Amino acid sequence: MFDRQKKGDRAVLVLPHSRGEGDTARRAEEFAELVKSAGAEVLAVISARVEDPNPRYYIGSGKANEVAEAARALDADLVLVDHLLTPVQERNLEKHLGVRVVDRAGLILDIFAQRARSHEGKLEVELAQLKHLATRLVRGWTHLDAQRGGAIGNRGPGETQLETDRRLLGERVKQLTKRLEKVQVQRGQQRRARLRNTVPRVALVGYTNAGKSTLFNALTTGDVFAADLLFATLDPTVRKLEDLSCGPAVIADTVGFIRELPHDLVAAFRATLAEARDADLLLHVSDAADEERERLHRVVDNVLEEIDAGDVPQLRVMNKIDLAGAEPRIERDASGKPVRVWLSAANGVGLDLLRQALGELLGGERVRSPLHLPLSAGRLHARLKAAGAISGESIDEHGWQLHIDAPRSVIAPLGGGDPAEAKLLQELLAVAE
Repeated sequence: MFDRQKKGDRAVLVLPHSRGEGDTARRAEEFAELVKSAGAEVLAVISARVEDPNPRYYIGSGKANEVAEAARALDADLVLVDHLLTPVQERNLEKHLGVRVVDRAGLILDIFAQRARSHEGKLEVELAQLKHLATRLVRGWTHLDAQRGGAIGNRGPGETQLETDRRLLGERVKQLTKRLEKVQVQRGQQRRARLRNTVPRVALVGYTNAGKSTLFNALTTGDVFAADLLFATLDPTVRKLEDLSCGPAVIADTVGFIRELPHDLVAAFRATLAEARDADLLLHVSDAADEERERLHRVVDNVLEEIDAGDVPQLRVMNKIDLAGAEPRIERDASGKPVRVWLSAANGVGLDLLRQALGELLGGERVRSPLHLPLSAGRLHARLKAAGAISGESIDEHGWQLHIDAPRSVIAPLGGGDPAEAKLLQELLAVAE
């Protein structure tokens, strides 16, 4: 692999932009936050207008010379580029500048590697890093460039170091993929158990640093790491949510989204993203004080579409109203359904309104009613029990006296092919309306 000299994390930032981009200031601020999250020290920031990308460096050769001079003058250890570079462009820039070059995808991967805490998260990060590295293998270690046998008749060209690197990397990718499949089966079993219990599922989504983990801790008295850093949370965390009018629910904290999130990461973090895809309701958390919040909403919605979660119902949560100077409130649509809640997770202001909105949205389609089943309806009783729809029961010579507590969508298909059982469920659903 390319033998890079690594001294420290003193960085020069390069911010490519085109003439038509209107959010260059926001992009520069966000990239600076990424660098801060990675722990690097910023020595200088150099803007580079790129209308027609240079196939050699992406930026122009003149701008590359300017970056090289700044890196030498400031004794920088690396150059961070706010764009996705091809392997050839990254390698050419490294040779020209004489320091490490990391593009936007590499920087995000590095942050993910620092933040991952669970076994599953570490496996996912390493897999994404190896897939990213696989396209960036170049010749190195010239003394091993062609390994040869030492006996007569065994002096073939051997295996080059580059081929060895590719083979070892491919084997490691296969190992990680198999280990991840086992972990994901276990997590899938946990999710299916929650489905069988028919407990409503809520997932927090939103642009990174919108305050999702702070809100998660405030709602659940949890201990998820929360800080003013991009990607402070990576590993999926699920907790029980109490004090709702609809009864208990489970809520999951997920990784924050960001523009130009590397596809390898979207593919790798299937465990975290599956919590959003399988949820009954998404809490789309936004920074109410951010003037760009509508554009960031679109970024999050695009990622949700990419992971097949675009059709999951959403409740917008406008967080950080203490910074925006807004009042806590619930906004409703024409039918009276909650669509947006304004609150401050850090101060706890408006959390009661969020719980009220959650109770309305999650409880509206829930069936809570007594049900008498004759002893001849044993199969229906078994299906209701397997679905977790029975919250209490007793039995006598006349049959089962049940108390049903489950979403309507779970109960409706349980009638099976028996007309008598289907009629019992239809009467139950009619009474519950």
